[in-house]
Amino acid sequence: MLGPTLLRASRSPRMRNAVQSYRLTRKVVTRFVAGETTDDAVAAASALHRSGRATTIDVLGEDVTDLASARQTRDAYVKLLYRLHQASAAAPSEVSLKLTAVGLQLPGNGEDVALQHAREICTAADAVGCRVTLDMEDHNTVDSTLAIGAELRRTFPFAGNVLQANLRRTGDDLAALASSGARIRLVKGAYREPRELAFQRKNEVDEAYRQGITTLMGSRCYPMIATHDPVMLNEARACAELAGRGPTDWEVQMLYGIGQQTQDSILASGGRVRVYLPFGTDWYGYFMRRLAERPANVAFFLRALAKGQASPRDALPTRAPSRSDSPGPVAIGSQLYR
Repeated sequence: MLGPTLLRASRSPRMRNAVQSYRLTRKVVTRFVAGETTDDAVAAASALHRSGRATTIDVLGEDVTDLASARQTRDAYVKLLYRLHQASAAAPSEVSLKLTAVGLQLPGNGEDVALQHAREICTAADAVGCRVTLDMEDHNTVDSTLAIGAELRRTFPFAGNVLQANLRRTGDDLAALASSGARIRLVKGAYREPRELAFQRKNEVDEAYRQGITTLMGSRCYPMIATHDPVMLNEARACAELAGRGPTDWEVQMLYGIGQQTQDSILASGGRVRVYLPFGTDWYGYFMRRLAERPANVAFFLRALAKGQASPRDALPTRAPSRSDSPGPVAIGSQLYR
């Protein structure tokens, strides 16, 4: 019952104002968010790169409804890409982009605005040797996001898309993309979607995710398996071997601050790990979805508030493993990394 309540709260302006104004909350957020500035993100990414991990960096924000804010998000990504280049951190990085943050929901020509802004971000990424992946949001944005991804790949083959296994349509979307050679991140999905559009039970979502892994590994696409679930990780390894993929022909993606032991194990076996690294001042929606999908995160939050602090070091890859590193369902933006 707590999960749906927190997901509703993630869209509540009143709750947003209350939580963001609470000083101690910001300290707790450091477990999941690299910081509020571009320099914070570049420093965190560089540390992860030194540990052998790649990164995908998200400028936090979504549901933009005015052109000025959409342009501001575009500029933030261009600045980030330039700073990554300055720090020699562009090559092991990509950026994750929500199209609603760059204008998709603007009335009238939102899709055209989002495409233009995404194209400008891809141009900047191409100039510094970085990649771009379009995050998936709720079911109302799927057609537009996939169409924009396909259009971008006409000029920028590195532009990737995210697909959510919980949506009933995803099997067909994977089949349609199978011969494209696109970079595809497979997630479980975290939005509460209508029953007629999405699987509701965990076992149904798990089975859909398994089927998605099988299809993706057998396709011409580059699979990016976004999960903390050891069962799904084993499934991915087995499917990759059956498809004749080596350990560097696909990658695992995990969340910043979670799952270090699992990441270390994958890296030790020669596999690829990419950490989803969010930053920015608009962290509320992201943080609430962290709490909504994993009870351990709620317990962490409450314990930290009771103590009046939360160590920023909890989010670094160099910290000692703890019980909170054990795999479990975690939502990221619109994606569920279980």
